Amino acid sequence: MSELGDVEALLRSALAPVEPAEGLSDRLERGLLELTDAAAGELADTELSAMRNPRNWGRPMAAAVVGGTAAGALVLVRARQLQKKRQARGARAIEKAVQDVSDGLRRRLGG
Repeated sequence: MSELGDVEALLRSALAPVEPAEGLSDRLERGLLELTDAAAGELADTELSAMRNPRNWGRPMAAAVVGGTAAGALVLVRARQLQKKRQARGARAIEKAVQDVSDGLRRRLGG
């Protein structure tokens, strides 16, 4: 019976939550910002007249997918940061993060 208790104690210690390194969140946020900026720049540089030809759709479509994914991940990272700081919980944290990311994109695109 003591072996079972030992196994349970080992499992509890092995499966305990681990907080990521403090700088990881900042590095992840910077990387996502860089991806979002690069995608927004690519989309801003795309000439609409060239879009008549479907062969020219590859780069803008890839930029839209990468930028959208990076922006979505950035929203989640910032919502988690707001939750940790106890400034907002749940849907309110996501709403504040979406507003923050969209304001940043507008500033970068000059609109």
